[in-house]
Amino acid sequence: MSSVDPITLEVIRNGLASVADEMALIIMRSAYSPVVRDIMDYSTGLCDPQGRIIAQGLTLPIQLCSFPRVMHFLKERFADDLAPGDIFITNDPYGSGGQHLPDIYVLKPIFFGAALAGYATTVAHHTDVGGIVPGSVAIYATEIQQEGLRIPLMKLYEGGRPNRTLLDLIESNTRQPVEVLGDLRAQIAACTTAEKGLLALVERYGTESFAAYVAALHDQAEAMMRETIRELPNGIYVGEDFLDGLGENPEPIRIRATVTIADDTIDIDFAGTSEQMAASINCPISLPESAAFTAIRCVSRRDIPNCDGYLRPITVRAPERCLLNPVFPAACGARGVVGYRVFDTIMQALAKAVPERAIGGSEGGPFLMAAGGTWQGRQFVLNEMMVGTWGARAQRDGLEGVSNPAANISNQPIEMIEAEMPVEVVRYGLVPDSGGPGQNRGGLAFVREFRFHQDTVVNLRGDRRDHPPFGIDGGQPGAPSAHIILAPDGARRMLPTMPMEAFSVKAGDVFRLVGAGGGGFGAAFEREPARVLADVIEDKVTVEGAARDYGVVIDRSTLSVDIAATNALRAAAASGDAR
Repeated sequence: MSSVDPITLEVIRNGLASVADEMALIIMRSAYSPVVRDIMDYSTGLCDPQGRIIAQGLTLPIQLCSFPRVMHFLKERFADDLAPGDIFITNDPYGSGGQHLPDIYVLKPIFFGAALAGYATTVAHHTDVGGIVPGSVAIYATEIQQEGLRIPLMKLYEGGRPNRTLLDLIESNTRQPVEVLGDLRAQIAACTTAEKGLLALVERYGTESFAAYVAALHDQAEAMMRETIRELPNGIYVGEDFLDGLGENPEPIRIRATVTIADDTIDIDFAGTSEQMAASINCPISLPESAAFTAIRCVSRRDIPNCDGYLRPITVRAPERCLLNPVFPAACGARGVVGYRVFDTIMQALAKAVPERAIGGSEGGPFLMAAGGTWQGRQFVLNEMMVGTWGARAQRDGLEGVSNPAANISNQPIEMIEAEMPVEVVRYGLVPDSGGPGQNRGGLAFVREFRFHQDTVVNLRGDRRDHPPFGIDGGQPGAPSAHIILAPDGARRMLPTMPMEAFSVKAGDVFRLVGAGGGGFGAAFEREPARVLADVIEDKVTVEGAARDYGVVIDRSTLSVDIAATNALRAAAASGDAR
């Protein structure tokens, strides 16, 4: 490190990050499908010649640490079979390090002359890769062969020439060929852009100097992560959370994380987690790894480079054949709901070590609704992934209307849904009194209602009804989620959070999806009355909720705090005469 100029190191670091971010913008602007273009369910990165991550785009944290595993397989199998113009593709969770079949990886080796300079890496959630349901995510799938086309790690382009046979095979095995092939082209375009950007940096600094700075970047990230870990108290901290379970009679599914902090290292062990299941929520290990690394970064107060070095002090382990390390042929299409619960579980454990840095339970990750059918002479697939709620922290209320802390995606614009699908969004907003009460309040739950204009088959992946988001340091849980079909005659049908079959909606039916509210932080009766009043004025808390949850009495006529009544109510609660 003594020969490395720190200013040049920072310039190179930001140059690499800019290339990875430009890749992300290329995909967003070039993609065809709403799930990539609007929801932004994709990720980008750069790797060095050894396959180690050296930059990541500002994309989806829950995907990013799958790149090292995929690169391991690529290096292992194709180290002696790389040439300029090659582009690789895979979506296989078992043979190539992926996460689930809709996530297709497109990877390009980059050459500076005859020497390998690095790799451009992309992954995108494709709208449909076949399988037993539109959208290729069926909770009730029992093996991966039911979930769609499984692409082993292979060349999509060889020496600049496309593999037409493979492209034809992909086109023939999706309900959305225009969107899927268009999104693949967007990924290829991003890799081509990354090639130009990386080569410009190598040419500017020279191959040997550039390699030395990349090595220094890894070392810097490792040192900064070790400094972060040294600030945390040594100890063994256990977090445990549950998914609601499957079908009409669900049994809770356990996620257990034992976090061991020892000086400048962290070990995360998922022993005690439920075993893999005959359903598609099994979660290949690269996703729990990504969730774990994301949670640790969330408690860091340093701007650590997004490269392989920061992973070195952290180990992640899960017993084989458990939910977080399944073996072939376990289905894994709906694995995301488990991955986000891993983040929350680790955050529970970290809250016992450093509550002032932790985040209360969030909405549970994206609620996935996949609806499909035929409209205007062609098949349509609505992939809706809805996020929107953070738990509270020691310094502030939970956020709402933004992506889950472990995600970086967007809710789909209503106008795009209604323009392209036989679906109308009739309600979209926040739910009062849904944030977990606390000195700092959890973020509010979202609600979205869809009216279908033709008979449609729908699949759902939700959670957080029976086990709502947790609070921290005395904060209360957030409100539970709900999924309801409302018929035109007023009939209501409550759905399980994870139905073990597709359900049908009739033309005119409305599907109401209510997320869970974020968990609170600290004792609710210690929240300043003025802050509760502000919540009432903003329709985040009702007058009744203010009294019930916070011990704050609001005068409806003047919209002001009744100080005497508030003091009396809180005093009664403190003495045990009331809440």
